[in-house]
Amino acid sequence: MTVMAPPARPRVPLRSRPAALLALAGSLLLHRLPLRHRVAVLRPLGRARYAAPDRLGARYEAVLAVVPRWWPGRIACTEIAVATVLACALAGRRADLVYGARVLPDAAHAWVEVPGAAVGRDVGDACDRPWTPVARFPERVNPV
Repeated sequence: MTVMAPPARPRVPLRSRPAALLALAGSLLLHRLPLRHRVAVLRPLGRARYAAPDRLGARYEAVLAVVPRWWPGRIACTEIAVATVLACALAGRRADLVYGARVLPDAAHAWVEVPGAAVGRDVGDACDRPWTPVARFPERVNPV
């Protein structure tokens, strides 16, 4: 099984860290719930307009910057992707949480997309063996 670890901690401005920290805390709380409840929380976020690709990247890096090294549990692709979606929602924008898979060897992964950009998808060896999207949340209410 392939284990996907986030890249090294990026440097981001201090003003973007509080929202990222709040979103990461929300993500960790959401992951204590069953998937259907997580989807129910993400569903209303589908009515907002999409975040700009550069802002999506900035929010993703801010979430990576606030991941604590001392955390005793798992903070991997799914938790970081949900936190990025929540960070976009705190700014009044939306981003799609995408779950994907690939074969040989079998692996699962989560990343965040907006039209024209994705963050967290091409980590590790994803260039050689691309991910196939399986599910997208929130469902597309307004495609653009």
